Amino acid sequence: MRVEVDWIPAEEVTGLLAEDRLRNLDGMVIPGGFGERGIDGKIAAAGYAREHDVPCLGLCLGLQVMVVDYARNVAGLTGAHSREFDPATPHPVIDLMNEQHEVVDKGGTMRLGSYVAVLKSKSRVAEAYGEQVVRERHRHRFEVNPSYRRRLEDAGLVCSGTSPDDRLVEFVELADHPFWLGTQAHPEFKSRPDRPHPLFLELVGAAAERAWGRRLHA
Repeated sequence: MRVEVDWIPAEEVTGLLAEDRLRNLDGMVIPGGFGERGIDGKIAAAGYAREHDVPCLGLCLGLQVMVVDYARNVAGLTGAHSREFDPATPHPVIDLMNEQHEVVDKGGTMRLGSYVAVLKSKSRVAEAYGEQVVRERHRHRFEVNPSYRRRLEDAGLVCSGTSPDDRLVEFVELADHPFWLGTQAHPEFKSRPDRPHPLFLELVGAAAERAWGRRLHA
């Protein structure tokens, strides 16, 4: 099977959705980033993947837009957003980390470096890693707001990996989806051509399964 990579600028996603051009994708990666440019497109892409069973992996900001989509469109939190992009949002499901509130000199003061996460037993992410305690590299200031975690979980979002003290959400996923998984970390930092990261392997596997399925029903 020949792999075709389609690089889609986030600013163009809304238009592509209107043209129904995302239906031919077999998998998506929603990458990290900074700034509000294209943020609406990333949220829309997460929602499309969720609603149409398209395998999707969110990285850092990618996890955050997945949470925003889920909060708005499944958990019923109208106007939910990240305070990074909408300080006045009525539902800041993504918010600045507590230890970042007093930081003035941005520099290298974000949550930067390698951190341990504990994975939920029998979750998709635990199956991908083959273990329940993992270490990944991070680079961020914003996180899933713990004040909204229970409401999101009650609506069906699985917080499948957390910091050892269970305070920070490191991974989210859906149990009834082929592969809709986000990580607050940057697994791409540790992935190599001859040693692909488990999450990328799982994404490619789910995308290949979708591709074969679409061929059989073409």
